[in-house]
This record gives sequence, C-alpha cells and structure tokens, in this order.
Amino acid sequence: MNELWAGVRSELEARVGTHNFATWIAPLDLRAIEGGSADIACPTRFLSDWVSRHYARPILDALSNQGAEVERLNFTIATGARPAPGTAAASPAPAPEQPAARVPARGIMGDDEMSAPLDSRFTFDNFIVGKPNELAHAAARRVAEGGPVTFNPLFLYGGVGLGKTHLMHAIARERQARDPEARVLYLSAEQFMYRFVRALRERTVMNFKELFRTVDLLMVDDVQFIAGKDSTQEEFFHTFNALVDQGKQIVISADRAPGEIKDMEERIRSRLSCGLIVDLHPTDYELRLSILQSKTELFRATYPGLTLCDGVLEFLAHRITSNVRVLEGALQRLFAFASLTGHDIDLDMTQESLADILRASDRKVSVEEIQRKVAEHYNIRLSDLVGPKRVRTLARPRQIAMYLAKQMTSRSLPEIGRRFGGRDHTTIMHGVRKIEELRREDRSMAEDIDLLRRALEM
Repeated sequence: MNELWAGVRSELEARVGTHNFATWIAPLDLRAIEGGSADIACPTRFLSDWVSRHYARPILDALSNQGAEVERLNFTIATGARPAPGTAAASPAPAPEQPAARVPARGIMGDDEMSAPLDSRFTFDNFIVGKPNELAHAAARRVAEGGPVTFNPLFLYGGVGLGKTHLMHAIARERQARDPEARVLYLSAEQFMYRFVRALRERTVMNFKELFRTVDLLMVDDVQFIAGKDSTQEEFFHTFNALVDQGKQIVISADRAPGEIKDMEERIRSRLSCGLIVDLHPTDYELRLSILQSKTELFRATYPGLTLCDGVLEFLAHRITSNVRVLEGALQRLFAFASLTGHDIDLDMTQESLADILRASDRKVSVEEIQRKVAEHYNIRLSDLVGPKRVRTLARPRQIAMYLAKQMTSRSLPEIGRRFGGRDHTTIMHGVRKIEELRREDRSMAEDIDLLRRALEM
C-alpha cells in the first residue's frame, strides 16, 4: 500500500505542481482499497472537502495509472494522517478516526480566532444617512440582514473619516444579532497579513486556511495594505475564491476603488470588481450639520447645563469639511472647553478654541498644485495639460483642472487663464460649465472629480 501511494504521490506532484501538492495532497494517507473504493485519511474536514471537490479526478487517474482498480474515493477524518508542510506535526502513531470537529467559535470570533474587536459605538442606529452615503448604507443593511444578496463582494471605498469602518462594524454586529450561529470574521488587511505570516512561521497554515474558509461572513478593512505583498495576495485570492464558491458573503473596504490600488494583482482587482462597488462621497453641508446635531444630543448628556448658542453648529458644518472624525473631535473639544471654563459655546469661543483646526481646514490649494495632480491622475505631461493641443485626451483633463481651480482657489477667471497658457477668461468659463454639466450626467466623471478633490484636500 505504501509503495502504491508513493507512486500516486509522485505522479500527482508532477501533475498539480509543488505548491498545490504540498498544500493539498501531502497531508493525505491511503489506508485501504476495498470493493473499488479507496479509503483516504485527511487531518481535517476542510481539507477533505477541498480535495474531494478539486482533486478527486486526478487522484483516481493516478491510482488507475499505478494499477489500482478504484472507482470512487472515501475520505475519512483521522488525526493520525500525515501533516502537510506548513502544519503542526501530528502524532507519529495513528489516532482513531473521528468525526471532523468544527472550529468552536460562533458569531463574532474572539481574538484567538483572529477577529478584531468591534467598537460598540458603530451601529446602524447612530449612522447618520445623507445623500453622499445613502447607497453605501442601504447595501450594508442588505448584507447585514443575512438573506440572499445579489452582489458579492460588497466593496466600500472612500477617504478617511467618511464612515467605511462604521458600516463594517455595524454589519458585523447586526448580522450577529439576527443570527447568533453565523460565523462572522472581521479584521483589517494588516491583521490578515500578520496572521498569515505567523501561520507560516508556526507551521499552522492549514489551521489558518480552515478558519478563514469556513466563515459565513468575511470582512476585511483597508484591503489596500496587502498590495505589493505577493504571498499574502496569493492567500487572499484563494480565500476569496473559496468563499465565493461556497456562496459565503464578503465585505471589503479600501481608501480607493479596486482599479486605483497600485501594486494589487490584476486577478484580485478583477475579483474585487465583480460585486457592488460603492463610493462613500465626501460629506455635504446638510450631512455634516445632521451629524453635529446628533452628536450634540449625546454631548449634552455628558456635559449637562452647558449653553450652545445659535449658529455654532452651522459655522462648524460650513468650515470643517475634511472628514467626520475631525468634525466630531472639534465638537467634543468645544464641550470639554466650555465645561472647564464655564463659558457658553458661542462663535467667539468656537473660533478661539478651534483655531488650529480651522486653520488646517482653510488650507489653500494652488492652481499649479491642481494642474500637477490632474496631470498625474490622467497620466499626461504637465506641459501638454497647459499647452495649446486640443485633442480630446488632453482637453477634458484640462477642463477638469480649470473647474477645480475655480472651485478650490480664490483666483479670478483671468488669473486662472494666465496659468493655463494665457487662455482667455471665456475659455475658462466654458470649461467650468462643461465639467459642471458632465458631472451631473456622468457618474464616472463625478467620481474622478471627487477623488481629485479629496487628494488635493489631504
């Protein structure tokens, strides 16, 4: 039997490759052949399920080529099966066969099982919905319900402080509340990479694979951090495929769209793009004001008796546009400052105590900076962007740069025209109006402009 299995293993290694052989075939043991059935021992249920789906035919062919009359394979779980490279060593003596034990954790997995802790503040109830984030909120709600979803993965992207992590935590908590038996695994991409590297070092890769590929909902935050990490990308790709093949839901977040993540393998970009991609747009004035009003109610309970004067929230919503975290932090500072000094929260105190935040929010962007960023974004030369050529591949980026210069600087139209090769102010006005029109009609154009604006505001 040992000689037969050695011949099968040698043939399979040549057929499936060294990496696949070491991961999936090396842990197997041929125990017996009887009545046309080969009894093969596997160390885990996960491994047996995977091999039966992907390698049953090659194993049957190899057994036949070695002279064995086998028509079917019977996989049993035995802790005495040989360990694969990258797994903890098994006991040298065969152990009794036993039913496969499921990974014990349920629901939100604990730290020992690689899940990151969830922030109790991040729920759907306290997520303020507005036009910039309503689609992301609706999609997150649908996933959290746990029923059939027509998109997989759900990919959320946007700048810092726009609510990606809030929605990720809310999904995990809501899913667990609806189905306590659901296996939900939430972690950052950096944690995924760290756990994978540790599994390689400690020779527990099969345990890592079994955990990640047997969840009901996998959530990975800030996936852009695995870009350029070849071995981690490889494992992430196979984990992604395994879960999708099983119909399990995946939720991913990043700071940019899949196609914008540099050094990410093309096959992963393609996989991430096959579901629903949702951009959390920068907050508008109405949404910022709603957030401030909601947070004010919470702070009033913490700091009772303080007076918030009219116009303060409107002033903050107008002046602090970078992200929600900065906005909430500014309001927190106001209440803390007022409680320590006994002053009312009026506009004078607001401007005094938030001087540094307000100065940062007033960061000036130059026309030249806008031109460089647009040229870089569209992969064109700066000299062509401001030059006389009128081909479409240059004209549209040039008009976008004109539009951003008008929106983000205090320069007059004639001043902007001089910085675009001495163009007349009417040319600048035409370009601005054209982009305003296209932005309303073309979603991809609107997304490009929002991405550039965020990059310039950072």
